[in-house]
Formats: sequence, C-alpha cells, structure tokens
Amino acid sequence: MCRFFQSVKGYGVFWDNYSPTQFTDKPDKTSFSSEVGEGVDYYFIYGKNADGVVAGIRNLTGKVPMIPLWTYGFWQSKERYKSQEELVDVVKKYRDLKVPLDGIIQDWQYWGNNYQWNAMDFISPDFPDAKKMIQDIHDMNAHLSVSIWSSFGPMTNPYREMDKKGMLFDFKTWPESGREVWPPDMNYPSGVRVYDAYNPEARNIYWKYLNKGVFSLGVDSWWMDSTEPDHLSQKPEDLDTQTYLGSFRKVRNAYPLMTVGGVYDHQRENTSNKRVFILTRSAFAGQQRYAANAWSGDVNSSWESLRNQVPAGLNFSLTGNPNFNSDIGGFFAGVYKRNEGANNPMFQELYVRWLQYGTFTPMMRSHGTDVPREIYQFGKKGDVVYDAIEKFINLRYSMLPYIYSTSWDVSKNNSSFLRALSMDFSSDQKTWNINNEYLFGKSFLVAPVLNAQYTPEKIVKTDENQGWDKKNETKENSLSNIDFTQNKTVKVYLPAGLDWFDFWTNEKHRGGQEIEKSVNLQSIPLYVKAGSIIPFGPDVQYATEKKWDNLTVKIYPGTDADFVLYEDEFDNYNYEKGNYTEIPFHWNEKSKTLTIDSRKGNFKGMIDKRTFNVMLPDGQKKSVSYSGKKVNVDFK
Repeated sequence: MCRFFQSVKGYGVFWDNYSPTQFTDKPDKTSFSSEVGEGVDYYFIYGKNADGVVAGIRNLTGKVPMIPLWTYGFWQSKERYKSQEELVDVVKKYRDLKVPLDGIIQDWQYWGNNYQWNAMDFISPDFPDAKKMIQDIHDMNAHLSVSIWSSFGPMTNPYREMDKKGMLFDFKTWPESGREVWPPDMNYPSGVRVYDAYNPEARNIYWKYLNKGVFSLGVDSWWMDSTEPDHLSQKPEDLDTQTYLGSFRKVRNAYPLMTVGGVYDHQRENTSNKRVFILTRSAFAGQQRYAANAWSGDVNSSWESLRNQVPAGLNFSLTGNPNFNSDIGGFFAGVYKRNEGANNPMFQELYVRWLQYGTFTPMMRSHGTDVPREIYQFGKKGDVVYDAIEKFINLRYSMLPYIYSTSWDVSKNNSSFLRALSMDFSSDQKTWNINNEYLFGKSFLVAPVLNAQYTPEKIVKTDENQGWDKKNETKENSLSNIDFTQNKTVKVYLPAGLDWFDFWTNEKHRGGQEIEKSVNLQSIPLYVKAGSIIPFGPDVQYATEKKWDNLTVKIYPGTDADFVLYEDEFDNYNYEKGNYTEIPFHWNEKSKTLTIDSRKGNFKGMIDKRTFNVMLPDGQKKSVSYSGKKVNVDFK
C-alpha cells in the first residue's frame, strides 16, 4: 500500500518509497520511516480541496482509463465453480429468471491440482472445452473473468521457464501443500513459488502463457489474486531475497503495481478492441492507471466487517485510486453454513444489506465461500429476500448512464466514485468523522444499513468453529418467524449547505441535521443532493441490451445544476482517439429551465435522435426530442 494522506485543509502528502514503512500519527507530529531509501522522497500536494489533491496524486502517478460499461453491471462469483457445466448453468439461470447479470467469475483450480497451480490454462478435466464454455457465456451476453495468481506450481510451463532463468523467489507462499487438505499436509509440499514481477522479461513470460492459455480463448478480464504477494511464515531474511530491482526489502510494497501493470501493458499492446479490466487484492500508488479495481480481500461475513468496508473504500479513494469493492456477503461464512446457509435469516439480512452497499460501489460483485450467493439460493420471486436482491440489482442497472458518466468524470476530470462527506462538505465539521455514509458520484448520498435490525448480531471469525455464541443458539432457532417487511428506523446525517431529496419519496429535507428514516429490508436511506441532474436507463438484462435512446432525466432543484452525459463504444480504446460524445445538461434554478446543450463529438453507432423524459420531484414531467442541437425544457 502507498503512504499517502490528505487533510480537510486541502493538502496531501505522498511518501514515495517502496520499502516497508512505519507511519506515525500523533497530536504533535506525523512521521514516516522506511527501512530502505536512497533518499528522502516525498511530495507535498496542495489542491485547495480533496478533488484537487486527488488530481495532484493522479498527475504524479497516472490517470484513470475507462473500463468497459459491462463491468459496472452485476457480477456473480463464488469460491469456486467446480466445473464448466456449473459455471455456464449459473448464467443460464440468471437469464431464465430475467435477473440482470454481466459478469461471471471462475475462481482458482480450473487449472487442476496444486502442483499445476496457476498454469493459466484450463487443464482440469472438469473444464473439457474452455473455448465452447466461453462462447456459451458470450452467447448469453455475459462476460467471463478468471483467477490468475502471482505464483506457479512446479508442474506448470511458466514455472519451468522462469525457474531456469532465476525468476522465482524462495520464500513460502500459498498453497503450501500439494494436497487439498486443511491444515496443509507438509509431507507433500506444493513447491509453489512467487515470480519476480519486477523483471520485465518475467512479465513477458507471464503474459505469453496467459495469452496462449486463456486470453486467446476469449476471456474478458482478470482477477489477479495474491498481488501482495502471499508471503507465509515470514522471516526477516526473506526480505533480503534479490529481485531484478534490488532486494525485496527495497521494493516490497510496489509488487502489486508491477504484476498488475505487466498484464495491463501487455494486453494494451496485444489489442485495442477490448479494454483491460483487472480485479486485484492489493494496490500501490499509481495502480489506477492500470484499470485496476482493488477489493478488500477475504473478509469475514460479519456486521463488523461490513461496517469496515465503508471507511476502507473512502480512505482508499482518497489516495487517488477510485476503484474499490468488496465480497458482497463477506468471504468466510462458515458459521452460517452449518445453520441453514442462505436460508438462515441471520445471513440473509447481512447479505442483503451488504448487497445494498455494493450497489453503490464501483463494482457490484457477489462472492464468498461456505454459503452460495446466487439469487436463486435465497428463494424465488415474491419472497422478501429474493425481491430485495432483485430490486437493487435492477436499481444498479437503471443507474448505468449516471455511473458511466461518472466514470468519464473520474477519467477526464480526476473525480472519485466514493466520496467521503468531507470531500464535498469540508466546511461542515460534523462530516469530518462520519464513516458510515458517503456520496456515490456527486449526487447520491448513501447511508447503508450497517447494523442488524431483525436478527441477533454477532462477530464471525474465519473458522466456522469459532465465534459462535452458544447463547444465541436458542434465539437463532426461533428466527423462522422473522418479518423483514417490518419498518425499522435509521439515523442519517444530511450535510449542511443545501437541501436533500429522499430518493424513494422525493420528500425534501434541510441539510445540517440528523433525521430518522424508516426502512425495511428492501430499502436503505438514500438521498439526492439538491442541484443534481441524474439520467436513468431502461430495464435491461445486461448493460448493452438496449440503447440509451429513451432516458429518464430527473432534476433535483434548489440550486443551479450541471451534468454531462457521456457515451462511447463501451468496450474499446477508440475514445482515446476522440470517438465519444458529451451531452451537457444545465438546470437554471431561477428560470426553472433545463438546457440540453449541443452534443459534442461523435462515434460510430452513436444515437442521432433520442427522447429525454424530464421529471421534477413534484411530479412535473415533460418529454423532449433531441437530435444533437440545443433544446430548452421550461418548467415555469
């Protein structure tokens, strides 16, 4: 992780060092101390405000490229789909249920056993025809991501080639055993070793096998796991391991930057027709330039873990990396596995609340072990939990024009998806320490429900035999009569300086106050800032199913507002050549007029004529035809 902090006073400090570092923050001083350094190298960035500081760090370390539109849809995953048939069947079931889906992820071991670890090839007999499997997924208008690692088993081609050239490290990594048992059976060591990602030739070899075994078959994106990399039973002397750039101690923290960057750079060299998208477990300053979205790792399925995701994502975004997500439902759910799993009301409540939070992050990805997460595991249409999941997946898809335009704002103007309230309301000191709500883009105020309201809350540890409170056993066994439709109340702080509209009811509230919001399992407190323009798209089963030729545009008045609707070809790099369009919207509060300005730019397949259905919170509606020329919509 990079060492970077910023202040509400409008400045940031970037400690530019790759070595293990101590950070101390006390009332009287803030200090950094790294183990290795050829000089004291740091940057003081004055940006006037948080966005200015983020712009400064990106100007130093790299801009954010656009990622495909489909990546902002819904992703389904688990640890792990164990066969080609199972993987394809999940996509089929989503399509049959008419629940939107864009991404499916194949986790580890599609390559076979641990001695073949990360062969980056579909060697397992359970995946007999990977090319057909990928084509089947594409034929259903979905996309496939596969797990790739920073290490290789001794029975793989990348291992053999890198070993001959001294490109493999000798410290312990995961998996330790060649047998799939827990704890690891060290009578059969796996021999898995981490590769030297600092070495450009090693990165070339990595891509050669990734391209040959996986990318050439049509896989759409990469889940790069263990990008720290995994380093087990650490000994001080391990850091003396020599890399291409010197000792591991000297460059330790930049490993994820190098391995993720290697895949990005090679795919960009290979083709400009498919945008790179990488899910990564670790990141370093500058990794935003590699189309990388970091997730928070294998966290536990607990309310405490869910609460921690919100500040983790906000702090991560403040370092200049805008793309953050987490395993919806938490990864380790062992304690629920032996208590009805997806039918356990305790897990159902946690999962739904986590999914609602995930709706308002840059990547909406359901994943975990022990308890399956596919929507059909939670019942059927008409069931409260199923309907809550479906509702928020559909909400996510309706927001795609807003999300994609925000993505352009991130790329072009150095904005952020996840915005701590202090970014936009630094003059309101009450926002400085709020870590349970945030802005998604510049318009939505999201206050996810982060505490159990219907079921007992407890802390779940990784081991399913730990953390189980026997006192709750009787209480849990009586949860079958839980009514998730009962209304509960949640407190929400609305920042000072303007009004806020309840997204669900359009009720207006004055900022600078804490209010109580009534919710049930199918809703969360969600507000829109006065002075917002938000486009909503059509009902779809996947991101590009329908053109955006008939959008609903909601105006939230109270002050002047601006929004730029961005469109391009959605999954190539032609936008870098200027092949995109921007449609500027402006709301004039005094005249109550929406101006849809002249379209800027063009690209192949752009929409020439379209309809915008403009709505105000008070119910006023007007439809307007738009063909690229300036149009005014008057609401006097």
